[in-house]
Amino acid sequence: MKHLFFSLLCLIAFSSFAQSSGEIYNIIDAVSADRIEADITTLVGFGTRHTLSDTTSATRGIGAARRWIKSELEKISSQCDNCLDVFYQKELVKKGENQRIVKDVMVVNVVAVQKGTKYPNRYIIMSGDIDSRVSDPTNFTDDSPGANDNASGMAGTIEAARVLSKYKFENSVIYVGLSGEEQGLFGGKSLAAYAKEKGWDIIGVLNNDMIGNIKGVDGVVSNRDFRIFSEPVPPTETERQRRSRRFYGGEVDGISRQLARYVHKTTKTYMPEMNPMMIYRLDRFGRGGHHRPFNDQGYAGIRIMEAHENYTQQHQDIRVEDGIAYGDVLEHVNFDYAAKLTAVNAINLASIAWAPPSPAEVQIGGIVEPSAILKWSRSDGAAGYKVYWRDTTSPIWDHSRFVGDVTEFTLEGIVIDNYFFGVSAVSEDGFESPVVFPNAIFRN
Repeated sequence: MKHLFFSLLCLIAFSSFAQSSGEIYNIIDAVSADRIEADITTLVGFGTRHTLSDTTSATRGIGAARRWIKSELEKISSQCDNCLDVFYQKELVKKGENQRIVKDVMVVNVVAVQKGTKYPNRYIIMSGDIDSRVSDPTNFTDDSPGANDNASGMAGTIEAARVLSKYKFENSVIYVGLSGEEQGLFGGKSLAAYAKEKGWDIIGVLNNDMIGNIKGVDGVVSNRDFRIFSEPVPPTETERQRRSRRFYGGEVDGISRQLARYVHKTTKTYMPEMNPMMIYRLDRFGRGGHHRPFNDQGYAGIRIMEAHENYTQQHQDIRVEDGIAYGDVLEHVNFDYAAKLTAVNAINLASIAWAPPSPAEVQIGGIVEPSAILKWSRSDGAAGYKVYWRDTTSPIWDHSRFVGDVTEFTLEGIVIDNYFFGVSAVSEDGFESPVVFPNAIFRN
């Protein structure tokens, strides 16, 4: 009888996976490299999108760029029965806030919210940056095309909105163009504070910054590699949580790291030709991106970007020097690659938006016992749960088991000392929440 029950669980899980897989593959196929190319070309055509550039011209500067982005998102909304709430979110940054703010500037983000049908206040966010720069970060007049950095991420965000607006999700999805990144992450800081003030329950942020270059300064050419940057644990954790880690582990199992693992797993499942590289660092060495302000507020956030950067094409005046062409211009962007990374984002947004909430509490026991025991709180809308475990040195979850609609499970013969563990919630259609690392201990 026990074997029959387990076989039935496997059959249900397989049927759900087949159903969910069809939708995910349709999303991948719907992403258009041609539309992304057209959008990047349009963004480059504004001459400069520097945060401090012209805001009144209809054809040049960041003002024209953000108005065009807003109009594109509104056009998408008009084609899905006004399914997107599109608005500006802005904040005044005063001259002297840092050395890159040489005059007062209104930092304006363009936000499009696709409300969830069941959990409208739970949000999964995809972001790209509107602004661009050249060698001098205070030069807001010269041409700064920013084709890859970061028209590629912005175009990918718009394209994801086009594709996913055709679907309905239980959780809300936000597509946002952030400003002020090059001047000090001001757009992200403003939106993260706005989200906190409004009480948004943010599941995670997928920050896309440079997703179009395949030829690295190191000579490597690859249209399949990409990096996922994530911090190990939230900066908002308590001293008690830090002390607990010393005895129970979890140094690399914060909410952002679990989001990164989720993206890695989803990509390898549905786009196995891609090579997601888990980078155990907040961002590139000593550098920053627009997921960080969300991390600072305690939200999960990761950076998705190309694996092989070319520094001659970043933050550079357009010029030829010693036979090297400098500048972030259109011809260096690989639009097919940008479409692949857009698809990576889209399938992860959809998978999370269709999934039930993660268990709020996961307890673990089994100290000095031959088996690990996990208990967890029920998640609204979950049809069942999946238990994960991995070697303590493994970057991703090595093993998993669907255990059905229960709130406790014993992993027979799996000693608690030798592995890390987690639990996810699974919908009827097979969509999973991000894994939750145990946040409580119990003793029998």
